[in-house]
Amino acid sequence: MTTYLQEHQLFYYILIVLSSISVTLLSIPSIIFIARERNLYDDLGHLRKLHKPGISRLGGVAIFVSFTITLLFWGITDPSLPVNYLLTACIMLFAIGIKDDLAGVNHHTKLIIQFMASLTLSIPGNIRFSNLHGLFGIYELSYFPGVILSILILMFLINAFNLIDGIDGLAATTGIIVNSVFSVLLISMHQYQLAAVSLSLVGAILGFIKFNITPAKIFMGDTGSLLIGLISAVVALKLVELAHLSTDQLSWMPSALGITIAILIGPISDTIRIFVVRLSQGKSPFLGDRNHIHHRLLKLGLSHSQTTLVLVALNGAIIALAFFLADYGNGFIILSVGLLLMLFNWALTYFIRSKDRESYTLRNLFV
Repeated sequence: MTTYLQEHQLFYYILIVLSSISVTLLSIPSIIFIARERNLYDDLGHLRKLHKPGISRLGGVAIFVSFTITLLFWGITDPSLPVNYLLTACIMLFAIGIKDDLAGVNHHTKLIIQFMASLTLSIPGNIRFSNLHGLFGIYELSYFPGVILSILILMFLINAFNLIDGIDGLAATTGIIVNSVFSVLLISMHQYQLAAVSLSLVGAILGFIKFNITPAKIFMGDTGSLLIGLISAVVALKLVELAHLSTDQLSWMPSALGITIAILIGPISDTIRIFVVRLSQGKSPFLGDRNHIHHRLLKLGLSHSQTTLVLVALNGAIIALAFFLADYGNGFIILSVGLLLMLFNWALTYFIRSKDRESYTLRNLFV
């Protein structure tokens, strides 16, 4: 960042966000037009679709183009985040995402590409965990365990954002919240260029969400959700790592891991819950169903917008709780957040059972 930009950081960040928003806003109408002319619409025969026909899944193309152009135009570089490897991984996921949005891809192929992208970031890109901040009594990690753990985390979060993209605005809003909070924390750590990476994505999603709010005119598809998951995961890894290495000791830094998990809790918790439920039923964890938390809220009669607002409010409350509990350490934060989510899901189960049985009794809490 030049001396001028260092002295005018707020102006610099505003320009980044506005640039990214503008590219998306200019791109999406053309994408919608081409999709209509070429009949490039969503898979209308899929049982899990919750929308009306004639909606393209190519909104992620605009998000990818906007993010990439903004990153390159403003020369956003950082020694700890090699842009060449970051964009290489982004292009890998863009390629598999757009193929899936247009023709479909089996989950094995998607996992292979995600593994290759994560491997690229973890080894040549050196984006990995070296310390678990005392979680499970573990501190320093040697190179190979750190690489393996980082690849697993990257792949998990990429898929987690992909899985929550089931209703209008949810994945987009979650991506905005996650990366906005990350950017604020990174700025407080003087990691200005990493914050700019997050803000480039925030702007790209903000331009898209205008067309994705109910009634949606376009969906982000896998192209968008995979990219949001990738960037969010990369920034999360860098945030936790830099908090460990930083000579500045801000009050939240010792609990950076727990706070980062809290920020990402929406996609993390839903993915863990849905995988556990599917495996307990003897099903493949990658076999789609309508048991996500947003599907459960829809069963109560909430609209897409109302469901998104409830989940966004829950995410915000959990983030606030994590900062409030920062002095108690990572383990306590994660345990507290986990218990809160268990209570939320328990209450949700109670209301679904009560609605189905048309009876609000204490028995519905247990069976």
